[in-house]
Amino acid sequence: MAQENLSAVLYSPGDLRLVHLPVPEPGPNDVLLQMHSVGICGSDVHYWQHGRIADFVVKDPMVLGHEASGRVVKVGSAVKHLKVGDRVAIEPGVPREMDEYFKTGKYNLSPTIFFCATPPDDGNLCRFYKHNANFCYKLPDNVTFEEGALIEPLSVGIHACQRAGVTLGSTVFICGAGPIGLVCLIVAKALGASQVVITDLFPERLALAKELGADFQLKVTGKVEPKQLAKKAEDLLGVQPHVAIECTGVESSIQTAIYATRPGGVVVVVGLGSEMVTLPLINAATREVDIRGVFRYRNTWPMAIAMLASGKVNVKPLVTHRFPLEQAVKAFETTRQGIGIKVMLKCDQEDQNP
Repeated sequence: MAQENLSAVLYSPGDLRLVHLPVPEPGPNDVLLQMHSVGICGSDVHYWQHGRIADFVVKDPMVLGHEASGRVVKVGSAVKHLKVGDRVAIEPGVPREMDEYFKTGKYNLSPTIFFCATPPDDGNLCRFYKHNANFCYKLPDNVTFEEGALIEPLSVGIHACQRAGVTLGSTVFICGAGPIGLVCLIVAKALGASQVVITDLFPERLALAKELGADFQLKVTGKVEPKQLAKKAEDLLGVQPHVAIECTGVESSIQTAIYATRPGGVVVVVGLGSEMVTLPLINAATREVDIRGVFRYRNTWPMAIAMLASGKVNVKPLVTHRFPLEQAVKAFETTRQGIGIKVMLKCDQEDQNP
């Protein structure tokens, strides 16, 4: 094993450096991974540009990256289910204590959870990384490393659709055709949604949404009011949707999602925007439209792996750009400019394949 551990470290807003860190030693319940594929998330870019997201502030140098997969190269003494050579996908959120959220299965809501690349916790955009073995999931032979890394955003889509109650025959309205909107689309169709309409500002994203199974695509312009856009979605579907999944965080888009949803339906807010937004709350209340939040995911990796292994779900088209780890800054700049959909960094010098 090479003893250099090239890592993408954020020191302050705009100051992302590639530095050599020590190769970590796994504890009894950990595995040491040789990282292979790490996707760049919008949150990684936000930390790079602004040094914070809400109350999470980068105060000390932090390794970025949390959409990841790798190969086991060392196993802790208490680990029984993994061995050296296993290919794994990494769930980045690991509970630190057995609190009430852990006990009820809602460990993603634990206020003390460890989460990769969320201050003060380091991420895994590096050559070698150690992680709790219970949150590393073995990949079937027919699932690639890149698909393994994409399980993280796919899990957001799974959790959002579960929170929304998407099921056989559901009609679904998705606001935003970025990476998260697209995985919500993929999962909604896999769960049996009969019709999905998706919005975006950019025609190329809507074109990819069509390729991934969207029944209708709706281009958004700044001139359209939320009620008008909601009516356009209804006209395309022929009915008001059972479910709206908001993936932009933009105030007007959340308003559109509420207006669009049928009485008794569900709006799930996935996108993160301003802390305070103005919403047509009474409109939702008098029509018994439920508004539900989403915070990351929980208990989703086994389902995601099964979806990918079965071939029923295809996330490969989401990857539009690949860079070696040595070009991490260029990769981040590509993501920031909004070029493509998902930028993937390849961390293993000997294996740059998907």
